[in-house]
Amino acid sequence: MRSPGDILLISCYELGHQPFQLASLLALLRQAGYAPLAVDTSVEPLSDEAIVRARFVAISVPMHTALRLGEQVARHVRLLNPAATLCFYGLYAALNASHLLQEIGDFAIGGEYEEPLLRLIAALERGGPIFIPGVSTKQAMSVPSITRPAFVLPDRRQLPALERYARLEWDGQARIVGYTETTRGCKHTCAHCPITPIYHGRFFAIPTEVVLTDIRRQVEQGAQHITFGDPDFFNGPTHALRIARALHHDFPDVTFDATIKIEHLLKHPHLLPELRDLGCAFVVSAVESLNDTVLRNLKKGHSAADVVAVFDLMEEVGIALRPSLMPFSPWETLDSYLALLAFFEQRHLIEHIDPVHFSIRLLIPPGSAILDAPDRALWLDKLDASAYTYRWHHPDPRMDVLQRVVAALVEQAERQHRDPIETFFSIKALALAANGQDMSVSSAIEYYGARRPIPHLTESWFC
Repeated sequence: MRSPGDILLISCYELGHQPFQLASLLALLRQAGYAPLAVDTSVEPLSDEAIVRARFVAISVPMHTALRLGEQVARHVRLLNPAATLCFYGLYAALNASHLLQEIGDFAIGGEYEEPLLRLIAALERGGPIFIPGVSTKQAMSVPSITRPAFVLPDRRQLPALERYARLEWDGQARIVGYTETTRGCKHTCAHCPITPIYHGRFFAIPTEVVLTDIRRQVEQGAQHITFGDPDFFNGPTHALRIARALHHDFPDVTFDATIKIEHLLKHPHLLPELRDLGCAFVVSAVESLNDTVLRNLKKGHSAADVVAVFDLMEEVGIALRPSLMPFSPWETLDSYLALLAFFEQRHLIEHIDPVHFSIRLLIPPGSAILDAPDRALWLDKLDASAYTYRWHHPDPRMDVLQRVVAALVEQAERQHRDPIETFFSIKALALAANGQDMSVSSAIEYYGARRPIPHLTESWFC
């Protein structure tokens, strides 16, 4: 498989940024003497010619949305080129390996995927049986490889230009955004997180020079802002600050954003002013809910009071906090959902969050730590393998109905490019209606008053 195009690498969705999982794999394969073709179907077409020419096709599935899209691509590959070897790699490949291998794929790789995938290609070239740690086959499942890899510099030369991806909108300007990671895995074990059943609390720091060189190359390609996509930028705060300082030193006009846990923002408040001065435009944090029962069941490590304290802290420091939410879980109530909406309205924080976050429903992939919840018999249904999740029902049927109508509203609003403030109050009207109350959306918008421009990416953060 040494001829150009013999190996086809496909990404379908990586949250609106240039696909890191392609760039990382491209580097390792080229270093080993292969000539893969990479296609990001989120921004460019995948030609039938490329599919037919390929002998080995690897589809990146780091999240649920990517897997749903990746399955469609895989079925098209099977139709056009049934002789091609088909491999899924990424977090959701490992979690859903049983179904993927039964239905469509030949191999599935999770965890630290680059080196197992490279060994798989070499083994296929040699012929004979495949027994590679970290690689699941139709005949045998393997636990994901969680050993520190030999990190290589991502190779982005063949990928679509950064201009084709999400932008940072701030102060009336749209900035080109690059993306990189400073760590792999996560030392936290939130019960609903797909990283938990794969990494089990482990994480690896990527060498500083690898990260900085990757950033330099993206700046040369036009990046004016960098997203640090680690599950938690403060998994290693010393490592994170070292990289942020070097970024600011080399490119003082380049801004950045990062994802940091609520508990880490409270634990390291002394680092935040420097983070701001180094160019941090905003911080994403997985708040999920303001219901303490929900937060305990998700093992988030923070409380509703902590969230309030962090909003106050970030306001004082001068860094925008952009929370992500998952407000539909078995433990959320209609009252707590209404209280969540009231929190953002009364504190004038609606601009800090994309409306889609008020529609997100708990996903429970195979292997999820949520399956160990002590009250699961009250709400857990069977695995829907083709949907890559366990089904569950809310103890209060109103919440399931509300989630569906809110999701439909948000989807329509996105298509029609509606005002996010209007969408928020339309969501609130639906929630109040579920509780037998009504409201005037137009009056609520007028009462809310002036908007605050908050820096944000044009692609919302959710899986």
